[in-house]
Amino acid sequence: MSPRELEANLLMKAAARLQLIKDEWEDSSLAEKDDALVYNRKLWTILVTSATSEENQLPQGIKNNIASLGVFVFKQTMTVMTTDDANKLDTLISINRAIAEGLRSQPSSE
Repeated sequence: MSPRELEANLLMKAAARLQLIKDEWEDSSLAEKDDALVYNRKLWTILVTSATSEENQLPQGIKNNIASLGVFVFKQTMTVMTTDDANKLDTLISINRAIAEGLRSQPSSE
C-alpha cells in the first residue's frame, strides 16, 4: 500500500468514526465522542506535519493550503467539543472524505 493509499484509508476511517458518533450522538458517551475527535485531530496533525515539511516536494502554495485546512479542522474540532452539536461534525466528515477521494483519484508516483 502506498503512503497516499494509507492516508486515504486513515481519513476514511476517521470520517467513519465521526459519522458513527454523529449518528449516535445522544447515546454516545463524552469519552466516545472525545476518542473520535482526538483520533481525527491526531491524524490531521500528522498529515499537516508531513505535507508541510521541508522534505516534502509539494509546491509551497499547496503546503500553505494544507496548513490552513489543518488549522480549520482543529478549530472545527474545538467547536464540536464546546457546543455539543452533532451537526458540526458534518464539515469534518466532508473534509476527510473529500481529501481521501482526492488522494485515491491521483496517480501515485511512489
